[in-house]
Amino acid sequence: MTTKKTLDDWLRWQESLHLSAIDMGLDRVSRVRDAMNLKPACPVIMVAGTNGKGSTCAMLSSIFHAAGFKVGAYTSPHILHYNERIAIDLKPASDARIIASFEAIDAARGDTTLTYFEFGTLAAVHSFVAEKVDVIILEVGLGGRLDAVNIFEPDVSIVVSVDLDHQAILGDNREDIGFEKAGIYRAGKPAICVDPEPPRRLLDHAAAIGADLRLYGRDFGFTRMDNQWSFRHGEHARHALPIPALRGGYQMVNACGALAVLEAIKDKLPVGIGAVKQGLVEVEWPGRFQVLPGRPAVVLDVGHNPHAVKAMAAALKQLPYAENRYAVFSMLADKDMAAVIELARGEFDHWLVAGLDMPRGQSGAAIAAALAQAGIADVKAYDTVADAWKAALSQAGDNDRIVVFGSFHTVAEVEAARRHRV
Repeated sequence: MTTKKTLDDWLRWQESLHLSAIDMGLDRVSRVRDAMNLKPACPVIMVAGTNGKGSTCAMLSSIFHAAGFKVGAYTSPHILHYNERIAIDLKPASDARIIASFEAIDAARGDTTLTYFEFGTLAAVHSFVAEKVDVIILEVGLGGRLDAVNIFEPDVSIVVSVDLDHQAILGDNREDIGFEKAGIYRAGKPAICVDPEPPRRLLDHAAAIGADLRLYGRDFGFTRMDNQWSFRHGEHARHALPIPALRGGYQMVNACGALAVLEAIKDKLPVGIGAVKQGLVEVEWPGRFQVLPGRPAVVLDVGHNPHAVKAMAAALKQLPYAENRYAVFSMLADKDMAAVIELARGEFDHWLVAGLDMPRGQSGAAIAAALAQAGIADVKAYDTVADAWKAALSQAGDNDRIVVFGSFHTVAEVEAARRHRV
């Protein structure tokens, strides 16, 4: 048992409580869940995927909120404030609410140690139960099968996409990664896959456990027509839907997955067409191909793996012409930077790079060297991401574009600089 005064006190303590930051397995966190008797009575939606899962959670939250349901959504990581991870009715939970949940966890855990993420997962669900939400949306942090989120029982599970990321933990191919993500599926429950090429191991696992598998392109899909689209699910359809407020053509597929979830859970949480339309128009999800107002054009994108950066590059091609294209770029050392650079290189004329000051970070010089090795000449390294951002702003004209990408941490540092006018 420990006594902490502030949320920051609690978070600092959690970072040192367990031997390792990532400890895949469900035994420890399940013991604490049982000690707390933490069993949500409302429907639970579980969302996994290499990319797109956060956007899918945001669309579901927005739609359910528009329909009048009280929504609890757990996502990670945050950009600026930890509270972003635990949202109740689209608003970050208060420090007091989160601290109360941390205190309940600490009182119940005995001598069981938990990771930072495990603490947060339990706190999110404890907060949602305490606040009596109508629906809980849980984003998987890493993989699925052994992720802390998977200790809870979903009414419907969705895998948004399967691609390479966290290979050291999940496997170095789509088949192994697909199997890990399929671990959130349950026997007899709707199991949705939005990836257009689902790995065989995902399909086999769903069949082996008797999940109610629903596949994009086979069981549901969409048709786009100019500024609207139609969703179909079996013999049912929703027509004249607005294009989601989230930018990027790939968001159409994410929206299609969100509506497949609504279809799967409509008996418990009925949602009318008006709420679907309102939710799609009003959805917000900062840092995911977020185009800021004003000039020069600025895009914030947390994309940090090849799958995400490929989608970002395609979305950039749809934006208006920019005379000069600046990249404010930094990545963690355990990401596939060479592949990301290769996918993004054609979208930028000038690269402004910096290191990330954290355990998995790397220096700006190392990033600049990787760009030089890829044959990119116009590269300048800075001490911090904020410095790179300031330099880009000083150089870019009204008809230019600045794109900040490579990591959640990269976007977070720029957002902090923007808000404090660093």
